[in-house]
Amino acid sequence: MPGTDTPVIGIIGNHHLINDQYEVQAVGRMNIEAVRDVCAAIPVILPADPDLMSVEQALAVCDGFVFPGGRPNVHPSEYGHEETPAHGTFDRPRDALSLALIREAVARGVPVLGLCRGFQEIAVAFGSTLHPEIRDIPGRLNHRMPPDGSIEEKFALRHWVTLTPGGPFARLFGATEVHTNTLHGQGIEEAGPRVVVDGRAPDGTAEAIHIEGAPGFAMAVQWHPEYRAAEDPVSRPLFEAFGAAARAGRLARAA
Repeated sequence: MPGTDTPVIGIIGNHHLINDQYEVQAVGRMNIEAVRDVCAAIPVILPADPDLMSVEQALAVCDGFVFPGGRPNVHPSEYGHEETPAHGTFDRPRDALSLALIREAVARGVPVLGLCRGFQEIAVAFGSTLHPEIRDIPGRLNHRMPPDGSIEEKFALRHWVTLTPGGPFARLFGATEVHTNTLHGQGIEEAGPRVVVDGRAPDGTAEAIHIEGAPGFAMAVQWHPEYRAAEDPVSRPLFEAFGAAARAGRLARAA
């Protein structure tokens, strides 16, 4: 049974249609298992729609938040760009809920962890712009998910990420290089004033960020560490540190 010190971690959902008719809010099982098993926390799926849940309600219930990946992209109007076909599909309710929740959670010191789209949400929430298709920039790699193959092949480790020596990610992983998967099309174009790029792919693409001056855990990665998080030597310490931060916050509030 979970103890009173067991943190509750909200995982932001994604809008889906079953049979093109029935609306659902869904979260990948990988994310749920990573929170349950590696964070040692209670995972709760949060609807990514301000009409269904407010920022204050989310903060009243949860000790930390995971902003996971998702097919739709952050709408370019959120960072001052015009919409183009290259930007793909959108989930405007998730934009509205997530960006506001990120800003408020960070301000209050409530831990936030961004994964893939969540990485881009945290970046945009603090003033970054995004490029709609990283692979179109000369000299950049194709970071997108392989179109064919098994889940194991799609989430296979594909490139190294070089971390800032002495930075929070290097301290967390105990290394200045880590091997990661890559399943994204967009990426940071220009980082916001508080967005510290702490890790980059071999082509210079931003892969790990943290928020300068945040009073709590505020970190994000462009890859998908939720895949086999309990086994992966990079994923495990990331989720463990996030879970520990959520647990410490819960205990501090209880005291």
